[in-house]
Amino acid sequence: MADKVVYLDNNATTRVAEEVFEEMKPYLTENYGNASSMHKFGGRLRHKIDHARQQAAALLGCEPDEIIFTSGGTESDTTALRGVLERSGQKQHLITTRVEHPAVRTTAKHLQKHGYRLTELPVDRYGRLDLDQLTKALTEDTALVSIMFANNETGVIFPIDKIARIVKSKEALFHTDAVQAIGKVPVNLKDTPIDLLSISGHKLHAPKGVGILYVRRGTSVAPLLVGGHQEFGMRAGTENIAGIVALGKACELAQQNLAEENQRVRALRDRLEKELLQKCPDARVNGDIEARLPNTANISFEYVEGEAILLLLDQVGIAASSGSACTSGSLEPSHVLRAMGIPFTAVHGSIRFSLSRYTTDKEIDCVIEHTPGIVKRLRELSPFGPDKDAAPAAPSDRAPQLTIE
Repeated sequence: MADKVVYLDNNATTRVAEEVFEEMKPYLTENYGNASSMHKFGGRLRHKIDHARQQAAALLGCEPDEIIFTSGGTESDTTALRGVLERSGQKQHLITTRVEHPAVRTTAKHLQKHGYRLTELPVDRYGRLDLDQLTKALTEDTALVSIMFANNETGVIFPIDKIARIVKSKEALFHTDAVQAIGKVPVNLKDTPIDLLSISGHKLHAPKGVGILYVRRGTSVAPLLVGGHQEFGMRAGTENIAGIVALGKACELAQQNLAEENQRVRALRDRLEKELLQKCPDARVNGDIEARLPNTANISFEYVEGEAILLLLDQVGIAASSGSACTSGSLEPSHVLRAMGIPFTAVHGSIRFSLSRYTTDKEIDCVIEHTPGIVKRLRELSPFGPDKDAAPAAPSDRAPQLTIE
């Protein structure tokens, strides 16, 4: 299968669904007007944006006017964090976690440099949060808590409903980066007190360059982009009609395919893990194996470098990842796995396989066929191993501690 890519890097990006592409095409060619125009050629497109808003709201279980279209997850996250704190008055405290996506972590660090107080909550070796630590971290000064719905590297799902209720009991606002969760697990915003939620279109089979920030009615958020009236005054700039239409269709399809994600895709993921753990000694699954996304497997192959595994997989036409696509160009080990205290011998050999509804049994067979041989070959070349010199212990092999700065 080397002549065809076996794509198991869907947490980085997904293929655009054919139905989504067909839906958006007319708005790149004949229907190219500006929806803010007074003339009919452009103005008549306004109802397409409204329809996409309704499709997104149906997936999320919210009202259409709570949907703000953005350029993607990073803009949505940045708007949520900076926008809330700008309107927070005397409250200057932000709480997040050590395992957030760089879109949240980097923004939080930026805000810290500008005078806001930042608390990063640790996780345990399974990537789980201690909710008692969250409760203790909340103060009268806390303006916002931002905790991801599901981790992009391990797939671990946080108890978002419980977290949101704890936060709201302390009269703070709650934001969740749900980029990896939407379309994979059910979400109903009417049933949980989430104030803000971020989505990225290209994670659920829409094109890159479009996303959503859900803002609960009554929540005060300063816009990140100013200069126009678009998106209820919350996001200035000419609307990306083709992208918005595409994301609306992708949300509709995601709602229809939730059962498949949680049955067929989960079964493929579980078979992949079972076979690789059986055929590759000294391999481990990272994260909570129960509370996680149905499409994500993060496996550490001890005593080898993950980058070397990825290069050899790529040579046989298999695309996977060593972690977040936003940081995979760095030689630094995953901040998520380090926060979990994964041993040095395993953290550098971690591979993330992330499936989609387009993943087939044959593709999983291909990965199972090639991966064990690649791992065995690399271990034979490695200076470390159970029968060789031991690798140094990781500095993160300590009980996680709360960080308040």
